[in-house]
Amino acid sequence: MNEKLPTIAVAGATGLVGRTMLAILEEHNFPVGNLKLLASKRSVGTEIEWKGNVYTVEELTHDSFHGVDIALFSAGGAASKEFAPSAAASGCVVIDNSSAWRMHPDVPLVVPEVNPHTLTNHHGIIANPNCSTIQLVMALKPIDEAFVLKRVVVSTYQSVSGAGQKGVDHLTAEIENREPVSRISPHLIAYNAVFHSFIDDSGFSEEEIKVRRETRRILELPDLRVAVTCVRVPVLGGHGESVNIETEKPMTIERIREVLSQFDGVIIQDNPLEHEYPTPLQSGGKDEVFIGRIRMDDSVENGAYLWVVSDNLRKGAATNAVQIAEKLLEMNCLGFSKLTSW
Repeated sequence: MNEKLPTIAVAGATGLVGRTMLAILEEHNFPVGNLKLLASKRSVGTEIEWKGNVYTVEELTHDSFHGVDIALFSAGGAASKEFAPSAAASGCVVIDNSSAWRMHPDVPLVVPEVNPHTLTNHHGIIANPNCSTIQLVMALKPIDEAFVLKRVVVSTYQSVSGAGQKGVDHLTAEIENREPVSRISPHLIAYNAVFHSFIDDSGFSEEEIKVRRETRRILELPDLRVAVTCVRVPVLGGHGESVNIETEKPMTIERIREVLSQFDGVIIQDNPLEHEYPTPLQSGGKDEVFIGRIRMDDSVENGAYLWVVSDNLRKGAATNAVQIAEKLLEMNCLGFSKLTSW
């Protein structure tokens, strides 16, 4: 036990993102004094190895966070709504990967490369954005700083791992001509393209609404015109996005490449004649956002196209959460004023 290093909890430690969080904590050599693994009752007793030690998963309860400094949550929205306030009340900083807190006015929605300043005013809960939003704003932030965004049109090509292990199992079963034990869509996923769930009669899916709202909030551009279409494709991991941008200031391909390549966490892969462009498969296991297919759009005065790809389990979820924790330590922002109620 190391009293000088923070105690870290991972809630949802047995899930796809939770296990990726543990892997990234180790890869990044994150300073961990004590580690606590939490999950639902059905996973209690599961043993997970981390840095040569075996940890036993405990049940996630309201009393799980005494003495914990940072809790990485990836246990689903319902669990986050129930347990994150208890964690914050005990003095623990929660970094939540669900959609539960993303639009709460007292909860920062953070991509560390884009809006780290918002971490100085948290109250114990910090939201990790949607996976598609994260890679999108990583591309849009330097564009806005250089050219001033006017309009964004994005179509996503999202892998099944965005729906967790259930999504991976669904696609795998269909490829192997088996009936899935559980489904993420009533439609066939294999050899197909389907949409996310719809929650009202607006015509927009829940995912499309999330991406639009979160993009505006993270970029602090509440009036930005954002049009989104989100599609689930039969890919195991990695999300792709076709992004069309319109700006106030003139752009050139060379300047776009320059401003993007100078932005931390972005890698340019843009030589299509040599078959060099980002793909979901090539982004797997990497923390960066990859951008290619940069070309001008002459249908508007100042327009351009981008193809944006990232590993949705890493930068789109686990890596971004760990990076938030790293930034909290760097900025000395673990302390916070508690809210009387959430």
